[in-house]
Amino acid sequence: MRTGNLDRYLQFQRATLSDDGFQMVEAFANHGTRISANRKDVSDAERYRANEVSAIITTRFVVRYSSFTAALTPKDRLTCEGRIYNISGIKEMDGRRQYLEITAAARVD
Repeated sequence: MRTGNLDRYLQFQRATLSDDGFQMVEAFANHGTRISANRKDVSDAERYRANEVSAIITTRFVVRYSSFTAALTPKDRLTCEGRIYNISGIKEMDGRRQYLEITAAARVD
């Protein structure tokens, strides 16, 4: 993959517990700085084969490998172009610690 393909910006968010006066609640806050990424939506045929029928868009993001991106987990989430994505998986591409592929889903309604 050429770095020129990293034409989108992602902001990761991490959940923290805070006291709202009644109970401890989970709230997401920005985690780290924005990073560039490549974005590719999963095809409808692939979603159909997985028996997934809903108003959700599944997307794969490719980011450069770094100590920050390697520490991300599916408990985190990300935003891209105003849409919030829940991370469902993170895997190393090519096994060479150059890029990570993040699979995430967002509601479209």
